[in-house]
Amino acid sequence: MKPTTRFGTIFLAALMSLLIGCAGTPTQEGTGEYVDDSVITTKVKAAIFNEPTLKSTEINVETFKGVVQLTGFVTSNANISKAVELTNGVKGVKSVRNDMRLK
Repeated sequence: MKPTTRFGTIFLAALMSLLIGCAGTPTQEGTGEYVDDSVITTKVKAAIFNEPTLKSTEINVETFKGVVQLTGFVTSNANISKAVELTNGVKGVKSVRNDMRLK
C-alpha cells in the first residue's frame, strides 16, 4: 500500500469517527443541537427578562432538541400565559412544556 493511500485511509477513518461521535441520539444531543438549544435558551431568558410583568428569577428555562421546558413558581395565571406566549415567539422553539406552578 502506498504511503499516500494509507494516509488517506487513516484520515478518512478518523474523520468518520469524529462525525459519528458528534451525532445526536434520541436521548442525547449532538454538538450542533447543543449549541442551537443554548441559543434558544438564551433568547427565551432574554424575552422573559425584558417583559416588565414577569420576574425572570421565578422562571427556569431548559431546552432539549428545540423543546423548551418552563418551570418555577409564579404569582398568576396571566404570568404563566405570558411566559408561554413569549417562548412560542422565539425562533427555533418547536414546542413548550409548561411546568410552572402558582405560588
